[in-house]
Amino acid sequence: MTELPTGRAEVPAHFNAQPDMPAAGFRGSLVKFDWVARTPGPKGKFSRRSSCACLKRERLMDTTRRGFLASTVAASGVAVTQNVAHGADDHAHDHQALPSDPALRVKSLESLLVEKGLVDPAALDAVVETYERKVGPRNGARVVARAWVDPAYKSRLLADGRSALKEFGYGGATGEDTLVVENTPRLHNLVVCTLCSCYPWPLLGLPPVWYKSAPYRSRAVIDPRGVLREFGVTLADDVEVRVWDSTAELRYLVLPERPTGSENMSEEALAALVTRDAMVGVAQVALPQKGAQL
Repeated sequence: MTELPTGRAEVPAHFNAQPDMPAAGFRGSLVKFDWVARTPGPKGKFSRRSSCACLKRERLMDTTRRGFLASTVAASGVAVTQNVAHGADDHAHDHQALPSDPALRVKSLESLLVEKGLVDPAALDAVVETYERKVGPRNGARVVARAWVDPAYKSRLLADGRSALKEFGYGGATGEDTLVVENTPRLHNLVVCTLCSCYPWPLLGLPPVWYKSAPYRSRAVIDPRGVLREFGVTLADDVEVRVWDSTAELRYLVLPERPTGSENMSEEALAALVTRDAMVGVAQVALPQKGAQL
């Protein structure tokens, strides 16, 4: 069985400090550049919270679960130093230098289980790696490759993603209702979950750390072109960007553009080109460089 390359884009080490999205402020499937919100502020933009909760540029954006959790230890020292330095200042806002409490609790629980010999960290990493890099992305890549080579399937996929995905046996609680959105030369789609981390697990596996982070969740809708540039995707000004907000009721899968020059490639070979990031919308599919092995 062909195993997909990781194909991760160069994930930005950090994003510019941005306030988290108000929990009740953004609910909509499609966002362009004029915000559609229940409680828009002046000029249609979201009103900021009275206390700014900004993320410091501490390079906490790691692409691996273990790397992200390990960074909490280093960050804690930074946080203490910052708190002392800010003690004499008259700031009326908070800084978030540490990952969220759940991440810290997970790290503590994992350390305790490993210490007591109840969990093998290598086995735990293997399970996470399977769902994050192998099971999920490979499933989505098969769907994309089939859509590229079979126009009839592509039409069914775009018209009724749920039924088309069931042709592969994909579905379940975290992927039962999935809308597939197609990238074209004039349109680029980007997927985010502004409230938490809703994600089509059966197709893409576990959501990456950066997808769940506050900087990505906020900036993906505030400055999608800027986020894409930080991932290495620069779009022409005449290319429209659409941002889709995943929810517990509806998930999204991006159908990337088929790379030029792949016309004679088999469906299996095409599937090996498709990466998780391309199906989220933060990367584009490209042919391998000469001499590179899939």
